[in-house]
Amino acid sequence: MPYINHPIAVANVLANEAGITDSLTLTAALLHDTVEDTQTTAAELEANFGAEVAAIVSEVTDDKSLPKAERKRLQVEHARSISRRAKLLKLADKICNLRDISRSPPTDWPEERRREYFEWANKVAEGLRGESAILDRLFDAEFARRPA
Repeated sequence: MPYINHPIAVANVLANEAGITDSLTLTAALLHDTVEDTQTTAAELEANFGAEVAAIVSEVTDDKSLPKAERKRLQVEHARSISRRAKLLKLADKICNLRDISRSPPTDWPEERRREYFEWANKVAEGLRGESAILDRLFDAEFARRPA
């Protein structure tokens, strides 16, 4: 799938499914993986989109210099302490990831790995809940599709 499809899907969940109209949150949704997955820096995001958007993106960006297990642990640990905007964005991101994995799983992911991802995403979501009842329900609906 083209790279841009995922950020568009996250922004779509926020805007069209959860009714989020805050332009900063929606802009951050479109940019949320740029620092993590491209050569773009947080400073470049700030220069082009403002400090608030860059701050939201930074809150949901993993430190790729850390081992994967540590990055995953930190997502669970930090979920409760990020801003409301970042929580909305992070939960929409997890919803989209679960949708992708359940509907069109990566060919190299066995069922056990998909199941583990769902369980880990649920742990992250525990710290994000309460900001949007709609997003909470959407997450629960996707989590219910987890591999048995």
